[in-house]
Amino acid sequence: MAPTKILVGTSKGLLVALCNENLDWVMVDVHFTGLPVSMVYCDKRSDTWWVGLTHRHWGQKLHYTNDHGKNWHSANVPCFTSGTTMPSGGQASLKKIWCMQHAGFDRDGGLWIGTEPGALFYSANQGQTFDFVDGLWNHPSRNNSSQWFGAGRDYSFIHSIVVDPRDSSHVYVAISCAGVFETRDAGTSWKPINNGLKATYLPDHSATVGHDPHLLRSCASDPDVLWQQNHCGIFRSTDAGKNWIDVSDHAGLAIYGFSLAIDDTNPDKAWVIPAQSDEQRIPANLALCVCSTEDGGKTWREQRKGLPQKFCFDLVLRHALDKAGPLMVFGTTGGCLYMSQDEGENWTCISNHLSRIESTTFTN
Repeated sequence: MAPTKILVGTSKGLLVALCNENLDWVMVDVHFTGLPVSMVYCDKRSDTWWVGLTHRHWGQKLHYTNDHGKNWHSANVPCFTSGTTMPSGGQASLKKIWCMQHAGFDRDGGLWIGTEPGALFYSANQGQTFDFVDGLWNHPSRNNSSQWFGAGRDYSFIHSIVVDPRDSSHVYVAISCAGVFETRDAGTSWKPINNGLKATYLPDHSATVGHDPHLLRSCASDPDVLWQQNHCGIFRSTDAGKNWIDVSDHAGLAIYGFSLAIDDTNPDKAWVIPAQSDEQRIPANLALCVCSTEDGGKTWREQRKGLPQKFCFDLVLRHALDKAGPLMVFGTTGGCLYMSQDEGENWTCISNHLSRIESTTFTN
């Protein structure tokens, strides 16, 4: 079934766009008006919408709805237990909820949450309570400040969680900055899988830990194929993360960026939205462009039709691009929301007067 709604998480609330009977996408509702939305997640098992909010005074909050926003309920936020300390000393405390992922169709009610500072929490009861995953927190590499550190923020953070659909005990997380870590025993033990990645900002560019993946995705039909938009390029693995290959377009634009989408059925197809550079976080050449590949990153082409090509300063953040079949949507830091119904060949602006867009998510 094609999705009929888009959830848009912004710095001023959660907006809902609806596909009407004329197949036009229009904004129809807003929730948590005026509040910064840090995370949006739709649990496909239960059709539950989850929203993380970052209150300036009250800190991080977590809400969910089982009826598409008619009624919202508060949930307990993940909590660091007393005595859980940062490597630099001091009690660890929750700064932000970055991402959520269901734990598999065989783990009814199971949910993973990634936070800042870089911690992972697990709920076995649909978010009623969350348990701290100390196996990852206590990984020996965390005690080295050159291996786990903030990337544009004070602390490391977990922004991507990928669960193997064939084995729910097999989970990947992506951490900025640390890299990609993997567990095959549902979180008890973890190992870094960063072979082939480059961290050009470190003395050792091929360090085992210390990498900065911006987003991690896997192909639904071939879960051994993983893609990541990294601080140092675009990387792909065809062996479940054992080895990574740089598939950046070093002669073109598809190198630095934050967002990434991959096709559910074809592991060779992917889309990124490039930025100029780490130093200049603006669209490449001040023109908004989507880059796509159909051959696993061997070649890339630009998709610009319908996108602004002059004096554009809109950046697309890591969770602000989503894909469902031929439908694609992305939002920008300037509050513009773009929609494509043909895998990025043509783009239409749904709205250009929103606040900073942090995330977009298709749902029904």
